[in-house]
Amino acid sequence: MARRLPRISLVRAYEAGRQDCGYRVLVDRLWPRGVKKEDLPLDEWAKDLAPSPGLRRWFGHRPERWDEFRQRYTEELRSRPEAIGRLLKVAARRRVALLFGARDVEHSHAVVLWEFLQSERSGSARPTVSEAG
Repeated sequence: MARRLPRISLVRAYEAGRQDCGYRVLVDRLWPRGVKKEDLPLDEWAKDLAPSPGLRRWFGHRPERWDEFRQRYTEELRSRPEAIGRLLKVAARRRVALLFGARDVEHSHAVVLWEFLQSERSGSARPTVSEAG
């Protein structure tokens, strides 16, 4: 029987609140606008898992660039095995919440990161965005 791994979820930083959603990792390079640091409890701020500044600027949250963004960002993630490995070690032991600030959830880098992590864990589910758990 296969061992069930703890869940990795997507949680918008604006909706995270203080409920328990596991190990909280902010995966944006920039702090979410309008959120006070004391109002967003974190275990880690993984700037190194966010898209590079150049890729982030190029994408600009433009849906017509989504497919190419996904490919480019996935390549960036492949070049960061230490950061991915560190997060996967945590995710092997407990629930992990990937916190992000994008309004357009469907075209958020957090979705690409979630899918990449799941593929590394041999998962195949689609992400769901949680308000806190």
